[in-house]
Amino acid sequence: MANILYGVNGEGSGHSSRARELITHLQTKGHRVHVASFDRGLRDLKGNFEVTEIGGLRLMYVHNRVRYAKTVLRNLLGVPQAARSIRALERKANSWDLDLVITDFEPITCHLGHKLGLPIIAIDNQHLLTDTEITYPREYRSEAAATKLVTRLMTPRANAYLVITFFMPRVKKKRTFLFPPILREAVLRTLPSDHDFVLVYLTSAAAELTDVLKRVNQRFVCYGFNREGKDRNVEFRRPGLDTFLRDLSQCRAVIANAGFSLISEALYLGKPYLAWPVKRQFEQVFNAYYIDKMGYGAYWEDLTKERVESFLFNLDAYRKNLAGYPRLDNSALLAKIDALIDQFA
Repeated sequence: MANILYGVNGEGSGHSSRARELITHLQTKGHRVHVASFDRGLRDLKGNFEVTEIGGLRLMYVHNRVRYAKTVLRNLLGVPQAARSIRALERKANSWDLDLVITDFEPITCHLGHKLGLPIIAIDNQHLLTDTEITYPREYRSEAAATKLVTRLMTPRANAYLVITFFMPRVKKKRTFLFPPILREAVLRTLPSDHDFVLVYLTSAAAELTDVLKRVNQRFVCYGFNREGKDRNVEFRRPGLDTFLRDLSQCRAVIANAGFSLISEALYLGKPYLAWPVKRQFEQVFNAYYIDKMGYGAYWEDLTKERVESFLFNLDAYRKNLAGYPRLDNSALLAKIDALIDQFA
């Protein structure tokens, strides 16, 4: 059995959600897993696993836009803490007798793996941008170039890249392998239904969207607005994994930012998706573009009453396209991880 250092990016909940599934699998196989994460990843995983806190990049959002000045300032203030966490993790790693590193877009564990001469397995969706043949709108060339550079710098020179995706482009690199999205066991067990409401989810509250929704003849259930209660046809709810999954499985459709994990769960459950990507975050723009390109929903940089109504009018067409979406479990990726561990350890 292997001793594994597992790095989890703590930005958002998607990384920790899929890490939970993979770490649980590794432990059932008898491997010893040492987890390292920060922020959301630390909070989500420390109740069930051994987790070491490390430093990490944190994006700052205001009104559905990444604010880079605030992001840079916040992360510069955290540099001394990050340096201390690297040294602390290395001291622990020296006593763990590690066999390999698995990283979910987490650079510190990848760096430590190289320093200790360990094999590294990278698992993420971001390397789809750098390792496959994809397209995107020409006006985003500069944002795409910057995002690709960051992606290459985050987890460089891994022995294998296991890339999860909701569509299958051609792979350009021989150490890169494509797999369906990693889904929570709760999602895989869920039977979807079609009720009378549309689910809305935002990373940060945006009052302008509330004003738009109130003018559309449709019931909306909203998460991420930091409030509870009802305002005409718009109902606001507090976050909760169980209640959110219930609403996701029962809604007619989804209006949300374009984070990879929510898109993956919505498409698996057959829910048409209106993507409103966080501004200046190319990864979300890319996800939204391919939702539209595959015919699974629509994508707009700005939402208006007319655009929301157009999306709702076309739900039947999106559902028809989603009928052919491959609904697969995590078994193929888990088998690949098992084979790589046997090879490297």
